[in-house]
Amino acid sequence: MRLTDLTWPAVHALDRATPVVFPVAALEQHGRHMPLFTDSLLLGEVVRRVESKFADRVLFAPLQWLGNSHHHMDFPGTLSADPRVYLDVLCGLLENFLAHGFTRLFLLNGHGGNDVPGKQAVFEVRQRHRKRTDLLLLFATYWSLGGRPPAVDPDILQPEMGHACEWETSMMLRLAPHLVGDLGEVEAVAFGNPFKPATRGWTMPDRSAPGHVGDPRFATAEKGETLFRVFADGVSAMLERILAWDGKTWNG
Repeated sequence: MRLTDLTWPAVHALDRATPVVFPVAALEQHGRHMPLFTDSLLLGEVVRRVESKFADRVLFAPLQWLGNSHHHMDFPGTLSADPRVYLDVLCGLLENFLAHGFTRLFLLNGHGGNDVPGKQAVFEVRQRHRKRTDLLLLFATYWSLGGRPPAVDPDILQPEMGHACEWETSMMLRLAPHLVGDLGEVEAVAFGNPFKPATRGWTMPDRSAPGHVGDPRFATAEKGETLFRVFADGVSAMLERILAWDGKTWNG
């Protein structure tokens, strides 16, 4: 079900244990060869593939395209909410549907920069409602939900998601190839080892002059289809777990 298509009485009539999914992404630079709306387009396609599997069992809010992208602000065209403002936005989305009586809320993310505020949002909102025992507040990024694309297609070379990389470029070649620039004009940008396992504060120019991380030259539409399928399956598996939750225990 799409929230945008329903009337308020239709929403009011829903079982309050119906999971509500809030897709969140970004509008930011993606190197010289990819469109600014990449994260939102790719997450939108993942959600589109998942929606049909859940019919009347899951409610999907519209995709929120403004994200936390301050680390990309050196590149023209990027739009970003201040990190603390963005945290308040995410908390507000959750609070809205808690006010409507729903108890299973899932922030589904499609942009790496949203990871920290997203996790903080579900933590903060849970503390505000700490006396309740019936709430399931979740945040997850779609490519971190267990799928391993290289295990499905050994031709996929990257072991993890980069930025405007083999994975994202392949997905865009599958979804909207006319938006992808000349891959012969790009070069590989190494992931590097930024003092791992510590978390380092960074801006994109610290890592990459052209704005991408990874090697887009190995991208193909065929790999993109595999990636979409693996990621949609991961999201679907999580939604099944949310639906199966007994409404009270820690385990899911």
